[in-house]
Amino acid sequence: MYSEPHETAAPAPGTRERVLDRVLTRGPVSAAEVGRALGLTPAAVRRHLDALEDEGLVAVKTVSAARGAGRPSRRYVVTPQAQRRLGGDHLDVALASLERLVELGGEEELRRQARGAFAHVEDAYTAAVAGRTLELAERTRVLTQVLDETGFAASVRRVGAGLAPTLRADQVCQGHCPLQGLPDRHPEFCEEETALFARLLGVDVRRLSTLASGGHVCTTHVPLGRP
Repeated sequence: MYSEPHETAAPAPGTRERVLDRVLTRGPVSAAEVGRALGLTPAAVRRHLDALEDEGLVAVKTVSAARGAGRPSRRYVVTPQAQRRLGGDHLDVALASLERLVELGGEEELRRQARGAFAHVEDAYTAAVAGRTLELAERTRVLTQVLDETGFAASVRRVGAGLAPTLRADQVCQGHCPLQGLPDRHPEFCEEETALFARLLGVDVRRLSTLASGGHVCTTHVPLGRP
């Protein structure tokens, strides 16, 4: 009979950070999903998640079963405390600098700063697609990769796969925002980022949720079936 191995050794360095990163990029996510992705036993995953919960870095989100069948499932998301830790300790300085610039330049300066905050994303994406002819879904994946490589903990998922082609879409999910705190006070940053995505992908996109408004991830809906 199979029995779960009894683990007494100290966890491998970085394992807990890998678990946290998985929750960051895929949350709300179940313990079983984390275990499958990282090759960890259920006991190991629960131990790491419990420790992260004790540290205030992850929280449990109860998700109702589809159509009310079965028990609600426990899923994990990162907390605002974890977002602040991942964002470093420069937020106060950045906010103070921005407020001074806005005092001098008003709304126009705020918009200019917001656009500039994502200039590196635009530059990296433009370089990645240069000379290539890509379908919208491929361009979306390139953008997601650029976002992930520039600190946004990004992933993409297909929705509506079983529906008519005109209803299919990709959703770009960002589990972390390097600008954490700035969009909270100035939604213009989120607005300019959304406008950038639409311009780069060449299609109208829709923001479904943002970290700044209390969401667990920033989610952008990219319709694939529109001409």
